[in-house]
Amino acid sequence: MKVQKFVSKIVQLLRIFRIAVPVLGAAILFFACKKNDIEKIKAFGSPEELPILEATNFENLSTDSGTVRFFLKAKKLLRFDNEGKTYHEFPEGLLFIRYDEDRNITFSIEADYAKEFIKEEKWEAKNNVVVINEKGDSLKTEHLIYDEKHETIFTEEYVQIVSADKIITGTGLTSDQNMLNWKIKNPKGVITVTVDNNRQPAATSSNEKQTDSLSKPVKTKQPPKDPLKFN
Repeated sequence: MKVQKFVSKIVQLLRIFRIAVPVLGAAILFFACKKNDIEKIKAFGSPEELPILEATNFENLSTDSGTVRFFLKAKKLLRFDNEGKTYHEFPEGLLFIRYDEDRNITFSIEADYAKEFIKEEKWEAKNNVVVINEKGDSLKTEHLIYDEKHETIFTEEYVQIVSADKIITGTGLTSDQNMLNWKIKNPKGVITVTVDNNRQPAATSSNEKQTDSLSKPVKTKQPPKDPLKFN
């Protein structure tokens, strides 16, 4: 009789154990999932990754002694301060214009995306970057760095420079901040163009000149007064 009771208890314990193990496993799995979800939520909502300032339809007109110097326009501006690194992000692009004392445009840049690194005094522009100097010459590329401290701009990407009478293409460029004294590192070709009454250059296939054999970088007529400096 005692043996039967003992066997009966063993059977009951085994039944309980069979039920408890799946429940315990499910509980552990549920807890692990919840913990991972919490970590993901924490990572997604980390204050270090969120902007401390957000502005839409942002416009800023900077003046010096009553004279307009800069104009900045952007659909959205985000300000970040991560581990002491402060920067502005323009996820929907920007337009930046610099003026001289007579309020003539000396330099403008437009891009679909940009960043301004405050302490480093550098700008980074990406995607459909267009720079125009005071002569109306334009530079087109997909990536550009503007170094305010050294007053230079440069890129390692493909570039196209359009002037009144020619289009110059190549890879890599360094220039002064006004895009007046520039140098293409690896020039690819020059296309001569004609100008109509609206001053819109148009390529002429009969005058197209391929210059793949160029061995020297293409430069503007006047070289920079001081050598360009980069970090």
